Amino acid sequence: MIAPLLASLLLVAQTRAPLDSGTVTRVLDQLRTSDSMVCALAGQALTNYGGFGGWNHSDPGMPMPQPMPTPMPMPGGGIGDFHINMHEWGGRKMDPAVLRAFRAFIRDDNRCVRNIAARVIGNHGGRSESYELFLGMLRDARADFRETGALGLGEVEDSRAINPLSNALSNDDSPAVRMTAAWALGEIEEKVAIDPLARALNDRAPEVRRTAAWALGEIEDARAVGPLSTALDDQNIEVRLTAVWALGEIENESAVSPLTTATKDRDPRVRQQAAWALGEIEKAAGIAPLEALLRDPVADVRRTAIWALGEIEDGGAVPALTVTLKDSDPEVRLLSAWALGEIENATAVEPLLGALKDSDEDVRATAAWALGEIESPRARDGLNAALRDEVGSVRRAATWALRQIEDDDDHDIHVRVHPHVKVKP
Repeated sequence: MIAPLLASLLLVAQTRAPLDSGTVTRVLDQLRTSDSMVCALAGQALTNYGGFGGWNHSDPGMPMPQPMPTPMPMPGGGIGDFHINMHEWGGRKMDPAVLRAFRAFIRDDNRCVRNIAARVIGNHGGRSESYELFLGMLRDARADFRETGALGLGEVEDSRAINPLSNALSNDDSPAVRMTAAWALGEIEEKVAIDPLARALNDRAPEVRRTAAWALGEIEDARAVGPLSTALDDQNIEVRLTAVWALGEIENESAVSPLTTATKDRDPRVRQQAAWALGEIEKAAGIAPLEALLRDPVADVRRTAIWALGEIEDGGAVPALTVTLKDSDPEVRLLSAWALGEIENATAVEPLLGALKDSDEDVRATAAWALGEIESPRARDGLNAALRDEVGSVRRAATWALRQIEDDDDHDIHVRVHPHVKVKP
């Protein structure tokens, strides 16, 4: 029975046809006894109607980024319970009968069903009415209802919820409630929550500490740098990863010193995440620890450090990048050429001219692009030679670069550079 209903829900999500209360009631009723993954998929169709968010499926609100060679972090993934972004509905109004259908399941014994209802009501019910509903649930005798109450308050994003959520974070006996309260405070993003979240970094449950670190990253205030720095010593790898991510999100130079310590972490994932965070902060003080990571035994760490040096865009990194431009790994060489192009320092011209003869065509094309970014007349001869390259992408990049040098930006020539860097916490 559930498969046809799930298929119909996915169709509704794709076509943006209006939901009706009967469909909602039938699906939620059957989801009570469904497989957890089926419930998660149905939850996506119901709560993220109009667009799938690609969010983490572990904690209720831990969208860990995957750093890419752009300043924008991308959401990562996980397994387990579901978390769906519902704010993409863009304020789309929901039929009152449909909202009543969801509300009928708000105290259901099935956690998945209950939380689907909470997300819909939190985003599409009246703010004051929804706030009172979830506040009452946060004070319920049942821990599972309190968890849903915290979840709903996070979806409502009403600053009146900060005090009750902070109290729940500090005093509730249930780790699930404390964790969800921390998530909700991160969703509200008010600076007054920094102190209770900082205290929660010492919670006995690692999932609470991790979520508190995430929430501090969401608030993006420099006052959280100190507490997050202490979390870099946490015995739990997920807590350390999240604390490093949060320091990168805050983007304050005061985090460079603790992140330098994190670049020496015993786990390569933390070292890689620290490299990403230093790239996000974009301060020259991060060059030295990143240069040290260029000698890391793990290739992903080295690649991310190169990406970060490109993000910082400081000429002080050019000598180290000219060394990695000769690395045995073509991806490292490509990324080094990209970073030198981002820095746009004329001292990189000669090394990049050498890279125009690289055995890898993508490295050659990226080197040509980088020379176009630098716009030095000294690159003309090498780029003219590259016009005879056997690979079309290299020739196009060289043509574009020469026109950049001549200040002749031809929009008919399209050059694409694809550095490959991902962080998967």
